[in-house]
Amino acid sequence: MQGHGYGQPVTQPPHTAWLVFLRVLFVALGILTIGFLSWAMLLRLALVTRRSLDWGLFVAVLAADVLGFTLLGTEPGDEVHTTGGYVGLFLVLGTLVGAIAYYLAADIQHFVLRRQAYAVVPGGPAYGYPAPAAPYGVTTVPTAPTGPTAPAPAPHTPVPAPMPAPGPPPVAPPPQPPAPARIEQVRAELDELSDYLRRQDGHEGGR
Repeated sequence: MQGHGYGQPVTQPPHTAWLVFLRVLFVALGILTIGFLSWAMLLRLALVTRRSLDWGLFVAVLAADVLGFTLLGTEPGDEVHTTGGYVGLFLVLGTLVGAIAYYLAADIQHFVLRRQAYAVVPGGPAYGYPAPAAPYGVTTVPTAPTGPTAPAPAPHTPVPAPMPAPGPPPVAPPPQPPAPARIEQVRAELDELSDYLRRQDGHEGGR
């Protein structure tokens, strides 16, 4: 894909007196030839503006002039009294008036815009195209903005949250003393065992 590109540098427009002279000359040329050379105005305009619209109008006016004078040429006699003759006369006069009006308006507007563009950027890009950004050259050094500058803020260091104080270690519950009933049962068993051993000793001594 291709973009619009950059136009040619804006040249200084011709002097206003010269432009007025050319306008009067081409308009008078069309009027004096009774519209036969009205296409010359649009030809000059198309060469100046180089727009496709002006080239199209130039071709249309040229075709209308040729057709109009062809119809007038087929008219018998010196007076116009047929439909073809009236159509040809209307084409010639209508084309002449329209060409003069459009030529003057478009030519004046074109040179006004050129003069404004040259006054704003002399020697700059053509009207309607953006100016190219100038890259940094070898000797081009970007300048820093002047004026007091605010000091850079100090880096923020997060403060650690305080750790909770360690509490006393958990104390194991004291062992529960054995129940009294269990002690009595053990004591009774020991007594029985002592009696049994004592009887065994006495029985063996009697033998």
